[in-house]
Amino acid sequence: MRYLKFSFCVYFFITSFLSAQNQNITLEEIWSGAFRTERMDVLHSMANGQQYSVLDYDRATRSTSIDIYDYKTLKKVKTLVSSKALSAIQYFTNYTFSKDEKKVILATNEESIYRHSAVGNYFVYNVEDGTLDLISEELIQEPTFSPNGEKVAYGFNNNLFIKDLVSGETTQLTFDGKKNSIINGITDWVYEEEFAFVRAFEWNTDSNKIAFIRFDETNVPQFSMDVYGTALYQTQQVFKYPKAGEANSKVSLHIYNVESKKTNNVSAGKAYSDFYIPRIKWTNNADVLSAHYLNRHQNELDLWFINAKDNTSNLVLEEKDKAYVDVTDNLTFLKDNSFIWTSEKDGFNHIYHYDKKGQLIDQITKGNWEVTNYYGYDEKTKRIFYQSVENGSINRDVYSIKLNGRDKKRLTKSDGTNSASFSADFSYFINSFSSATNPSEYTLNSAASGNLIKSIKDNDRLSQKLGNYKTSKKEFSTINVNGNDLNMWMIKPANFDESKQYPLFMTQYSGPGSQSVANSWNSYNDYWYQHLAQEGYIVVCVDGRGTGYKGAAFKKVTQNQLGKYEVEDQIAAAKKLGERPYIDASRIGIWGWSYGGYMSSNALFKGNDVFKMAIAVAPVTSWRFYDTVYTERYMTTPQENPSGYDDNSPLSHVDKLKGDFLLVHGSADDNVHLQNTMRLVEALIQADKQFEWMVYPDKNHGIYGGNTRLHLYKKMTNFIHDKLGDRRQKEDEDVKEVKNKIKG
Repeated sequence: MRYLKFSFCVYFFITSFLSAQNQNITLEEIWSGAFRTERMDVLHSMANGQQYSVLDYDRATRSTSIDIYDYKTLKKVKTLVSSKALSAIQYFTNYTFSKDEKKVILATNEESIYRHSAVGNYFVYNVEDGTLDLISEELIQEPTFSPNGEKVAYGFNNNLFIKDLVSGETTQLTFDGKKNSIINGITDWVYEEEFAFVRAFEWNTDSNKIAFIRFDETNVPQFSMDVYGTALYQTQQVFKYPKAGEANSKVSLHIYNVESKKTNNVSAGKAYSDFYIPRIKWTNNADVLSAHYLNRHQNELDLWFINAKDNTSNLVLEEKDKAYVDVTDNLTFLKDNSFIWTSEKDGFNHIYHYDKKGQLIDQITKGNWEVTNYYGYDEKTKRIFYQSVENGSINRDVYSIKLNGRDKKRLTKSDGTNSASFSADFSYFINSFSSATNPSEYTLNSAASGNLIKSIKDNDRLSQKLGNYKTSKKEFSTINVNGNDLNMWMIKPANFDESKQYPLFMTQYSGPGSQSVANSWNSYNDYWYQHLAQEGYIVVCVDGRGTGYKGAAFKKVTQNQLGKYEVEDQIAAAKKLGERPYIDASRIGIWGWSYGGYMSSNALFKGNDVFKMAIAVAPVTSWRFYDTVYTERYMTTPQENPSGYDDNSPLSHVDKLKGDFLLVHGSADDNVHLQNTMRLVEALIQADKQFEWMVYPDKNHGIYGGNTRLHLYKKMTNFIHDKLGDRRQKEDEDVKEVKNKIKG
């Protein structure tokens, strides 16, 4: 009896274990956050170099706190501030220290404006006495401490203000701010989206001057979007959006003197007719401001040093490129005002050291690989810390190197994606590591050797959970297409049988300098691809020409004709994959979002003999409809390059549509406007082409909120099943059989 009971228990355990391993990933699980990874939020290294702070959220009490941890022991030293102890704040979502770390700005009630910008209520918490002061009753933008911690500058209603934290007095710096007309110290839509910054003002080191950029949007064409909401009548969101070839904001540079309360207009010592100022930064000299001036074609970038005392300017560095020059945040001033700069001028992105007059001292990194992140410079050891793809373009590693370019060290040991956050004194770094097989883990490492000191946080629970699911390995390889070895990954069904044939579903983004084939942990879409593999599809991603991290020539080959070579590579890759015995060449589909949607549309139209179906989400359908900064960087203007704009527009190829097409957009997409989809819909109708489409009301470029994402992915999954799946194959076989009988 005991033996039978034991046997039954073993049987029950084994069958339960096996069935657990065969669990399928569901769409509901993916979009409910069931596979969310644990991470470290708002990590900040304290000035003493021995401690770091993070933002912790207590789900039980719905409160947040800033907790201080010790690097050596990784133990929590103290809670600096908790919203539980603050009657005025239920919880805060971000924090910023003053330079001396005696005060901290706490962000509450933040409301997004566009991708990077937000307004909110912000409080200054005094660490020494525990007092809490509201900066302004209004919803303000970008509150920023002066270096001495005595003042906070911020934007409100397109003007700049300073609050004196000692006296409590607020001073208004500018007075001409006006919606859709003049903006002071905060970027306009296109700068925010394409140059990726919002705060266009900077304190100098002595806390007595503020440099800011003024945007005159008067002549920028206006775009409007209907917002349907729940009221009887819809409203409109109206904003300035410069489409390719149209007028940009006129920008000017100004310096406000806190002591005299006067503002001076400053300029570079060169006449620019149409230009951008994508970065400003004070040098270590409190009177010298650096400013990037970029021509409209974005192939000439000038670095100027502007003296605030006498308004003189020196052209320190000129970068020129046949295609375009990238704008980065890597400019770093050393104590002697020499500076670190990154450039692609030798064909790959590398680190350079210049003296304060702009004379090259040394090219610090060299090789046929790219520097992908610059972390900083340690004055004590004379070492620079950076991230690169030297260990393969799909991997990221952290390195250190002497300022003279010698004694390079690889500090990370595991192949995958490594990203570092260094202590203020460069003694330690917290490494975030993940790969296609390892979810994110955070470790403390020695900055000198890279050696592991301690584990901080891992996602072992997620790994254990996924062990219960039927998942497939992401197989990395290359595929030779159009004379290039392109990076590729493939996911096959877990029960893959090489003697069978499977439908192929391709995913890609393909935008300039992007990367989709990376050795990193799953995104939400990766779980969707696992779900599709469970349903019997092979999923593949190929990074074609124009994508990043393989050198400037590979990336910039698409110049002046976006969508030509990228589409050719996807079509050729699909053809080549279709020759494999286990892939059904009659059932190949492709999808993409944004640039990827532009690509999938063109792939289906131009590759109508290869692709059976495509899904395009929020696609650009003509680069004439997209913004100046992004589009002209790669295409110049429509006036200069009309054929480049039109030859590769999906609107020009609707007559070629043969397969099944699903088109999706959000009606409140401020980035890629619904206009793109509406124009393509009309073109398809007039070409008498049948297709399916879906518009999500009041949803932006991300198409999310409530049940929206789940609904979207269910719709796309059902479309794939209908057009590529076994039921469609059966229908096609039945039709073929009927035709053969009729012929017979």
